Amino acid sequence: MRFARNPNNRSGDYLEGMLSDYVGGKAKVKATKTGCTWLVTALTCLQLAFAVYATILLYYMSPSVELRTKPEFTWATRIARNMKQFIIPPHVHGRYQEAASLITAEIFSPITPSQVCEHERIDFVQKKSSDVQMIKLKRELYDEILDFQSKTIGTETLSELMAMKSQWDMRGPNRPKVTVLLNHFKRKTLCSQLDSLLQQSLPFHQVWVLSFGSPNEHSLKRIVESYNDSRISFISSSYDFKYYGRFQMALQTEADLVYIVDDDMIPGKKMLQILSHVAGTEKYKNSVLGSIGRILPFRQKDFTFPSYRKFRSKEAGLYLPDPAYDISVQKIVQVDFLSSSWFLSAELVKALFIETPSTFMTGEDLHLSYQLQKYRNAGSFVLPVDLTDKETWGDSEHRLAYVSETTVIFKDIVQVRDDQWWRALSTGYVTQWAAMYPQKIDALFYAHSVDEVKALAPLLEKFRSSVGKKAYIVVSGGNFCPCEDAAAALNWPKSVCKERRFKIFDLQVGALSGASNSDVPVLQAVYSSLKGLIKIHNPSVIITVTDIDPNVKKALKMASETNVNGTALVLLPRSSVSKVLWMADLRSTALQNWNRMRISVNIITQSRAPSLTRLLKSLSDAYYTGDEIPISFNMDSKVDEATIKLVDSFEWLHGPKTLRRRIIQGGLIRAVSESWYPTSDDDFGLLLEDDIEVSPYYYLWIKYALLAYHYDPQVSLPELSSISLYTPRLVEVVKERPRWNPTEFFNRIHPNTPYLHQLPCSWGAVFFPKHWREFYVYMNMRFTEDAKANPVQIPKSRTNGWQASWKKFLIDMMYLRGYVSLYPNFPNQASFSTNHMEPGAHISAKDNVVRHDKADFEVPLLMEDFRTLLPNGKLPPASKLPSLNLFNQPVSLKGLKAAGAKLGQDVLPCNNATEIVTVDHITGLPQQCSKFI
Repeated sequence: MRFARNPNNRSGDYLEGMLSDYVGGKAKVKATKTGCTWLVTALTCLQLAFAVYATILLYYMSPSVELRTKPEFTWATRIARNMKQFIIPPHVHGRYQEAASLITAEIFSPITPSQVCEHERIDFVQKKSSDVQMIKLKRELYDEILDFQSKTIGTETLSELMAMKSQWDMRGPNRPKVTVLLNHFKRKTLCSQLDSLLQQSLPFHQVWVLSFGSPNEHSLKRIVESYNDSRISFISSSYDFKYYGRFQMALQTEADLVYIVDDDMIPGKKMLQILSHVAGTEKYKNSVLGSIGRILPFRQKDFTFPSYRKFRSKEAGLYLPDPAYDISVQKIVQVDFLSSSWFLSAELVKALFIETPSTFMTGEDLHLSYQLQKYRNAGSFVLPVDLTDKETWGDSEHRLAYVSETTVIFKDIVQVRDDQWWRALSTGYVTQWAAMYPQKIDALFYAHSVDEVKALAPLLEKFRSSVGKKAYIVVSGGNFCPCEDAAAALNWPKSVCKERRFKIFDLQVGALSGASNSDVPVLQAVYSSLKGLIKIHNPSVIITVTDIDPNVKKALKMASETNVNGTALVLLPRSSVSKVLWMADLRSTALQNWNRMRISVNIITQSRAPSLTRLLKSLSDAYYTGDEIPISFNMDSKVDEATIKLVDSFEWLHGPKTLRRRIIQGGLIRAVSESWYPTSDDDFGLLLEDDIEVSPYYYLWIKYALLAYHYDPQVSLPELSSISLYTPRLVEVVKERPRWNPTEFFNRIHPNTPYLHQLPCSWGAVFFPKHWREFYVYMNMRFTEDAKANPVQIPKSRTNGWQASWKKFLIDMMYLRGYVSLYPNFPNQASFSTNHMEPGAHISAKDNVVRHDKADFEVPLLMEDFRTLLPNGKLPPASKLPSLNLFNQPVSLKGLKAAGAKLGQDVLPCNNATEIVTVDHITGLPQQCSKFI
């Protein structure tokens, strides 16, 4: 690459070179000593005479010297002329004389712009469309865009922009330094551009004229030299750096701002001042500004995107300004990318090269805007103009850039540019269409390898096949997970990687970031792309596998946190993916609460190490959803050595482990009730005694039920206070304890429908935080050693005589206030937990007169995917759940409250039969009586 400035001493350098050519290295002749001095003297004189003659002869034979007749050298002149004509033919001598004259003139006579400037004559009349339908479509789209932007980001006229406060003082010491880059190849517009720049109301700092592989390099250089301005430099290279070279040169500037201008733009005399002022405002300082831009295509009715060059289509986007359709820009407008000129801070130019462009042949304009938004959150704006003042125009006289749709673009270039903008949109570029029409999908899957695609495939397919659900998959692309390989793993045609339709998004991470030993480019590329995709599509969840690359996981987490509407990152163990297909049955509003809940496992144990071993094995073998699950062991003071060693050595891979041991023996009532207390309204406690065993699906049942009935904002079920893992076989509150089969009981509705029951479960249940706080206060207010002293006596209930059971107090509270628990219901009463009925505080206790038959309590564990057994393969709506009272009789939720109000034995006296006690859910303290009708 060659750099040249206007020379002031070129002639001196040139003459010095000429002299060096003539002054060669003369060989020094060493005289030979002889005895004949006179002979030496004679020869020396003869040599001197010949040298003088030869010098005169050479002078007169020189092609650059006109032979003149001299009186003192007439004879020499005559000989020289004859010899010159003999040695050098006349036609050759003429050309030498002409060339020498030009060189001499160049050395001693500086050129002026008028001598070397060339100007293009542009003879064309701006084409105007006569297509009424097309004019209507374009105008409608433009009006929609302006209306949207005026309501969201605000738009200003030129005068309003110039009235805004700017950091730059155009006339004072804080005047910005602006470097202008003019890229030239064949057009003859350089002089017009330089003349315009020299007349700017804000003087430029430097102008760099770039010539990369141009056939006009010599003439362009002469033009720069002719202006004889030290601020104007000529930079050339025999290699054609094409469209990106000028931006690479812009990285070298020390100026505050850069103005990169195509060779078909002649900026108005006020452009530098206008651009600098706007770039100094708080609103637009992080932007790229220009005079011409494009709005990329909008989605069509068939959910595909057209080519940006498609005619007779509103969805093809806009070219702004567009004289063909009489569209001018009189208010600043945000566009998807700029063309022909770019004005931005020197710092922002760096963003263009964060990712390697997909091609260097074209598309630098789109790539710049895309990278600026992706990595710097910078927008692209077309400035408004004063239509009556050409000095405010970005192209004041040449008008080539304004030809718009009438400009011919080759078909292969259109295809390349279509591929480029589609790749940008599908990797997170928030275009104007995306900003105006934000999407709402249920799930966005991410896979960084083909194996991860295969692992996620069942759940992705379930989402895509569920009516009313939308889910797409994002793959890393490049060498990590090529789109075509991902499509093959999903049994999709490879064409999905090329068609302009939302289905699979290829980030091309490896291809764009290049080979690197650093994880930073991958993290940055994934985060920046996902951030944009989340903003466009607003997924309720991003789903990936738990063992994904840690840096990618970090990028996904950061990206999900950027969505103000709430996007949950779901990290699923590969073994659980096919077991959580029920995710597709949940509403989006419930899905986005995936990570809100915190379910802890709280085990009550003392001296049954073999039983505890069985429970811990069943817990370890269960399926989980990637959540952190704390586990605690609550041991009474008389715990044995085997249990302590077992608890100490147990490894829990899903969260922290906590050990608690009482100093004074407290008994079962204290061991259970004090084993867990919620830390927040999203903290749920699973209570398990050590003789319980759980199904591999127990946690999935809890998670599914909580999302469906507690975390769905469209569901109102405040009466739900717990979720049972167990399905009872007896009506235990009735004296006779009759057998009961819910599958047969609900056969009319659906044999396997879950149901609501006023009876809480003590053999494996998750308790809700608000109701557990309420229970703590209630039991504290009602606990008595003497069961008969308890004022709550539920008619015909066996629980009235229970005195050493925490469950009795919970039953009383639920009865008085109309609370219920959710129970599973599957064939043969298979459940998510079972009670092995081993001797303990109640079972086989000496003071317990009730006989416990193991067959009445031990139920089979559910060892298959429960989803297929549910009504229509999913949990029914909350409004369809049947409800039972304490005695297994069908009663509405309202009827349950009425029964409690009628009993009137709560801690606050409520006189009205339509009122029940309500509490402060933070403290659990009773507040007032409230109507439930």
